[in-house]
Amino acid sequence: MPSVVKRWRRPGLFLLGGLLWVCGPTGHAGDSVTNACRQNPANCALLNGQEAGAAPTVRGGAEIASIAATLRFLSPELKLRIERTLHECAAWADAEVNRRRLGGDAPSRQQCQEVLPTLDPCGQKVTRAMQWGSEKHGLATQCVQEQLDPLIPGRFSLEPRYRYDRPTGQVQWLSPAEVRALLRQDCGKELKGTLVPDVVIHSGNPLQAISIYDFKFPCPPHNKTPWRMYEHGQYKGLSQGQVYVEALKTEAALVTPRRGIEQRIHP
Repeated sequence: MPSVVKRWRRPGLFLLGGLLWVCGPTGHAGDSVTNACRQNPANCALLNGQEAGAAPTVRGGAEIASIAATLRFLSPELKLRIERTLHECAAWADAEVNRRRLGGDAPSRQQCQEVLPTLDPCGQKVTRAMQWGSEKHGLATQCVQEQLDPLIPGRFSLEPRYRYDRPTGQVQWLSPAEVRALLRQDCGKELKGTLVPDVVIHSGNPLQAISIYDFKFPCPPHNKTPWRMYEHGQYKGLSQGQVYVEALKTEAALVTPRRGIEQRIHP
């Protein structure tokens, strides 16, 4: 499997429900557009004239919809290969953490519900399910970075952040540097309500999404893995997947270790 297994480490973050609650900078999140530009100047055109690290662009809903309609660069074969890679990375990360934490056994319901004796950096309780899920997310995204970099360099982002204003349809991409700075301020409260898909395949610009994926690591493994529902705020009554689709005008799906791609939502 991917060479990331040789440098496995415990991630320093907690993913609470797969949403936007992160209590520290992510070590594995990446902007493949910026990385590809730095490695090969020919890829800098993907930044649409912006230098790496330039201020994020903002697009309105109508513009995003128009762009999305013309950006179906993925052939069925390439899309299948990407999704197979995502499934393999999820399955490997799940098995690897289970091996290291549980000797290869699947976690029981009782183990998943156990609350850790210490709070997270933001003072919140953390269960074993959250801890292991965070570690599995970390390994899965590192695996995806390694596997997709040579396949679609500059055409994907890991854990990109978007601000979405439903009344206007405006979407703003937040640069990794801006996200890191905001995370250091009051446990990232300024980021509440932002959208953070795990993997976004795009044209070379994170605002021009082509497909969106979220990893789910159910604990115990036979648990159902629905999209998370919003109970408050401007997204109340919608699922995460529905909000992704509404904001970025493209399809979204879950990725699980056992079933692979599932619960796909179309625009």
